[in-house]
Amino acid sequence: MIRSMIGGWTSSSQSPQFSRRKLMRCAITAAAFSAPSLRGSGRARDAEILPFGNGGGIKMLYDARQRPQAVCLRDTVFIGFKAGASLSRSGKAKTSPMLISYDRSSRRFSAPLTLGRATSDHHHGPVIWADQEEHLHVLFGCHKTPGTHLVAKRSADMGSDISDWTRASEIAPKLSYPTVFRIHGNRELIYYRTDGHASSWTYRISGDNGRTWSGPEDDVTDLDSRGRTEWSSYQTKLPSKDGRHLHVVFTDYDDVKSNDPKRLFNERYKQPVSNAWKYNLSYIKVDLETHAVRTADGDVLNTPIDIDQAEEKARIWDTEGRGAGVPPAIALDEKGEPTFLHVLSEGDLKTHNYYYVRRENGRWTQTAICESNHQWNSGHIARDRGGVLHAYVIAGEGYLDSPGVMDKHGGGRLEEWVSADGGKGWRKHRDLMPDGKQYAGWRFNNVQPVTRPDGTAVEGMLLFYGWNAANSPGARAFLLHETDL
Repeated sequence: MIRSMIGGWTSSSQSPQFSRRKLMRCAITAAAFSAPSLRGSGRARDAEILPFGNGGGIKMLYDARQRPQAVCLRDTVFIGFKAGASLSRSGKAKTSPMLISYDRSSRRFSAPLTLGRATSDHHHGPVIWADQEEHLHVLFGCHKTPGTHLVAKRSADMGSDISDWTRASEIAPKLSYPTVFRIHGNRELIYYRTDGHASSWTYRISGDNGRTWSGPEDDVTDLDSRGRTEWSSYQTKLPSKDGRHLHVVFTDYDDVKSNDPKRLFNERYKQPVSNAWKYNLSYIKVDLETHAVRTADGDVLNTPIDIDQAEEKARIWDTEGRGAGVPPAIALDEKGEPTFLHVLSEGDLKTHNYYYVRRENGRWTQTAICESNHQWNSGHIARDRGGVLHAYVIAGEGYLDSPGVMDKHGGGRLEEWVSADGGKGWRKHRDLMPDGKQYAGWRFNNVQPVTRPDGTAVEGMLLFYGWNAANSPGARAFLLHETDL
C-alpha cells in the first residue's frame, strides 16, 4: 500500500521521536494514487509499485556500496538483480545474477535473463551500465575476484539469451563492491575495493567502451597500510556535476579477526561491540584528471590514505562511538557540493536515527530526520528540481533483532521524508510499500535510484526489495514508477 502522510516538521531542535508522535495520518488504499507533487510542478501524479524477480536472497538488490543496478536507455529500464532460489530452501540459498527490462510506456517487464551460475554469496549480484555507443555492460560475481564482465552485442538491447552477450575484458584481478559512473570525456569509471576488509580502495577508467582500463599509480585509501593493522572502511561515492571529480565518503572500523575484546571495547556503550558497527565519517575529493586526492578544504593528501591521516585531515564527523553498518547515501546540493544520508546508533545499540549531513559556512552539520530500526538500513537521498530534499528511509517499530539470514542486514517500512528548508526541518510525507494482503508484514531495504547512462537519476522511479520470512529466500524486487517524465 502507498499511504499519503501529512504531519509536522522535525527540526534540529526537535527529536525525531517527538515529531513522529505528532504525525496526522491518512491512508489511501489504492494500488495507484494521487499525491501533491513536491517536485515543483504543482500537479498530482500517479504511482505504481511493480514486483519482479522471484526467489531472491539477502541483498537481491544491493545497498549503497554497489551501484548502479538499473540504467534507462530509450525509455526502457534495464535492471540487474540476484534471484531464482528454490523456495523450499532456507538459510543462505543459491541465487543467480539476472537481468530484466521494463518498458516505461507500457509499464511491462520482459522475461528475466539469467547471466551466470547460482552462488550463495550475496556480493555476486550484478551492476549494469551503458557505454558511449549505448551497449549495455554487466559485471557480476565480484567478491575478491575479477568477476564476469559482459557486453551486449546490440545497442540498447539486452537480448533474450546469453548468446546475445560477449565476454568483455577483465577490469582488475580482484574487485569487491564495484560502482560504475560516466565521467568527463564520455569515459566510464569503476570504483572498488581491491581485496578483503582491510585492503585498499581505488578506481579504474576506460575511454574505449570498456575494452581497456587504467588508474592511479597509488590507491585512494588503505587504512591499515602504516601500522594499525586490520583497520578497514566502507565507502560510497558520486561524481561531481561536471564529471571531473569523485566525491568519496567512508566509515572506519577495527576489523580485528581475533575478536580481541580490548580492541573491540566501545567506551560509549561500555562493552565490546562487534564489527557490525562502523564509525565516524571521512570525506575526500578525487581529481580524476590528475589523481590528486584532497580534503573538503582543498588540502592534498598522501595516498593511499591510512587511518591516522583520515582521522587527522579527512574526518568530517567524529561519531564518538556511535556506529552504522552501511555507509551513507550521497546527493549533491544546489551548489554541487556533497550531502549525505546516514544511519547511526544512539543511546544504545538498538536505537538508531537517520541524519542529514551537509556543510554550511565551512562547518559540517548534522540534522536528525527520523528513527530507524537497524544499522544496516540503506536509504536514498535526492534533491528535486524545486529544491525540496527527499530522504527515502527504512524504519520500523523497535529494533529488528533477528538471527535470520534475510534479516541480518536490516529491513522495515520504506518511508519518504521531505525538507523544504535545506535539511533543517523534516516531515514524513508518505509510506512507500506495495499493496495487497500478500505483502502484509513484509520488510523492505536497499532503496536506490534508476539512473541514465550519465548517472543522473530518473525522477519518479526507485528500486528496492522485500521479503516476509527471516530465513526463506523468497524475496522480491520492486520498481516504484510514479510518472513518465
